[in-house]
Amino acid sequence: MTFQTLDDLDDGQRVLVRLDLNSPVEDGTVRDNRRFDRHAETISELVDRGFEVAVLAHQGRPGRDDFVSLSQHADILAEHIDHDVDFVDETYGPQAIHDIAALDSGDVLVLENTRMCDDELPEEDPEVKAQTEFVQTLKDEFDAYINDAYSAAHRSHASLVGFPLVMDAYAGRVMETEYEANTAIAEKEFDGRVTMVVGGMKATDVIDVMTHLDETVDDFLLGGIAGELFLRAAGYPVGYDIDDANLYDEQWEQNSEKIEAMLEDHRDQITLAVDLAYEDGAGDRAEQAVDDIEEKTVSYLDVGSETVMEYSPVIRDSEAVFVKGALGMFEDERFSVGTAGVLEAIADTDCFSVVGGGDTSRAIEMYGMEEDEFGHVSIAGGAYIRALTGAQLVGVEVLQR
Repeated sequence: MTFQTLDDLDDGQRVLVRLDLNSPVEDGTVRDNRRFDRHAETISELVDRGFEVAVLAHQGRPGRDDFVSLSQHADILAEHIDHDVDFVDETYGPQAIHDIAALDSGDVLVLENTRMCDDELPEEDPEVKAQTEFVQTLKDEFDAYINDAYSAAHRSHASLVGFPLVMDAYAGRVMETEYEANTAIAEKEFDGRVTMVVGGMKATDVIDVMTHLDETVDDFLLGGIAGELFLRAAGYPVGYDIDDANLYDEQWEQNSEKIEAMLEDHRDQITLAVDLAYEDGAGDRAEQAVDDIEEKTVSYLDVGSETVMEYSPVIRDSEAVFVKGALGMFEDERFSVGTAGVLEAIADTDCFSVVGGGDTSRAIEMYGMEEDEFGHVSIAGGAYIRALTGAQLVGVEVLQR
């Protein structure tokens, strides 16, 4: 690890802390999520150590329904740290500067949504972002900058990459632990079997991960939409759009040659589903063996029970297991068998494990498992994928400078 952490920072300073509190918004109400709980650890430590804390974060994108103020986020964060959190409806205007100057030891102030500033977007080189009015106005108000937003570290936005070039910069606890866990597959050496459970909606992500890790991972266990496309490449009559769906054919057109090449070159490393689950006419879960499918007439929403029974022993015989994406539509309990089944196998196994990829980690809590049964549960989506593919994260790179 080549960046400074909170262990290198003297107590009691005034710090600007970048978090990722981006959350689901329903009818204008911001929903609590795992990110608040994680970042609360960093903020609580800073409060306990007497820092004066101002928080930067984003929510949504301009033009979308979830593009809202951070006033609710301040209230949710306060609940998680059991400490008062103030809010100012400016990011770097006169009132924001006044409230920052008024901070005292242990105070926490949330500044307004960074994406309400013209300087935050679009993505540009860090050197360009460092010269924006946003960065130049705030940099002299603080002793140090702390980036705790690993899940946004693949974005070259002003609040993520500008400040480290003009201020003393440190990684927060979430940044530190996420970086260490998510780069482990590339940097650690494992004596035993390394397994990756690969699913989700995006075939390109799956292919990029599998291509980069083909010499590191012994077994890829496939599911989700990507898994069905691999079954199509293997000659099964699945992986097609039916009715008004638009999930398979376009991705097949874009990725078929790569998928077929991967199957040809790495077939011994790739395990495909042997059965798939769908909703029958009565609204119940039904399963069908892949070998028995003559034509795709239903939407497959999960891998089947036999597949889970084949995947579980592979997981239990592994020294390390990484999860990227869900094996089915786990939000619906009827179609949680695949995702919950492999997670339970991991929880029961004494192995190094990392679970990540969008919302997959939510299945842990939904189906009665505990986070401490896993080595690391990532809150990152895009950054997790990039770490697995070996791509540099610009938000990390500027810290490492």
